[in-house]
Amino acid sequence: MHISAKVSAMEFSGTMQIAAKAIELKAQGVNVIDLSVGEPDFPTPQRIKNAAIVAMEKGYTIYTLASGIVALREAAGKWIKNFTGVEYAANEIIVSNGAKHSIYNALQTIVEKGEEVIIPAPYWVTYPALVDLVDGVPIFIDTTRESDFKITPEQLKAAITPKTRAIILCNPSNPTGSVYSKSELAEIGKIVLENDIYVISDEIYSRLVYDNFEYVSFPSLSPELKKRTILIDGVSKAYSMTGWRIGFTAADKELISAMGKLQSHMTSNPSSISQYAALEAITGPQEDVEAMHKVFSERRQFLFKELSEIEGLKTANAKGAFYLFPDVKSFFGKSYNGVKINNSFDLAMYLISEAKVVTIPGTVFGIEGFIRIAYATSMENLKEGVLRIKEALNNLK
Repeated sequence: MHISAKVSAMEFSGTMQIAAKAIELKAQGVNVIDLSVGEPDFPTPQRIKNAAIVAMEKGYTIYTLASGIVALREAAGKWIKNFTGVEYAANEIIVSNGAKHSIYNALQTIVEKGEEVIIPAPYWVTYPALVDLVDGVPIFIDTTRESDFKITPEQLKAAITPKTRAIILCNPSNPTGSVYSKSELAEIGKIVLENDIYVISDEIYSRLVYDNFEYVSFPSLSPELKKRTILIDGVSKAYSMTGWRIGFTAADKELISAMGKLQSHMTSNPSSISQYAALEAITGPQEDVEAMHKVFSERRQFLFKELSEIEGLKTANAKGAFYLFPDVKSFFGKSYNGVKINNSFDLAMYLISEAKVVTIPGTVFGIEGFIRIAYATSMENLKEGVLRIKEALNNLK
């Protein structure tokens, strides 16, 4: 059987590989606490599910416009404006099959073969794969815990070449939870304009920011930067709708039109039922979103406090998303029961086998020496998970 070289060279998502190990153990009856997968543990709010049922009963089960129903695109424009202050018309928004699909469409539309796309590391695992798929070249900028995993203007300037087409900025960040301040974004914005490149601003976690941190959306910085920004958002995280697969892209109308042309051949419209569910999500009462945000905030504070008390872990209290990204390098070189920890992958596998707790090694995200711990699970699981992690780490000598 022949498999194309492009697909053969790809690897499965690292986060999914770890998740598969957790599923395997659970199937064997092992009591596994999964702190790996990045999706809310809440059910989709009932009002949203009811809207999907009504849509089906009304017969909205046929093709829609490839770019999404007009009502949803108009509502998405208002939803974005209410949160960011940036105004987008319906013809400046396309609805796709999740934020991942949105980013792929954007890259496929703007990147020529051999052009470079800058990706700060650590990064969401799919970014480099998507750049490879469109025959672009991923260029990585390494960040550090000391910089709160955020790039500096000097790093960005040094990474830009005549082949640079775009930078992908995940804000708030998966996997670190870091959030850029307005001044930090403004410095990046100056460089973007000077070099006439695009910013693909992945803001899927923007509704999950804590400690009254002033969240700033990249296109809100100036009208000039709005023209250079491809804004990615959606309903998966804030509304606990990961499986519904609805993402939004907001950008210049000519670019959105081109993305619509591409999508019309690639997938046609996203699920009609999911679109009507998403319409209710962003236009209906928002108390359920606020309630989930409150719970995430409480879990975050608890997890940060508990992890900070584990000797050897260095943990920052990230301002966004639902992840913490502790430094685990102090455990490298240590052993327990014949298992030696050489890197973050070894540590993650050790925690699965010894503590029955699933985390994600930093290498999956392009950085060594860290693990990602998601608090998108119950407080009960977090409490038990932390106890198990602490005991397993204390056993390493």
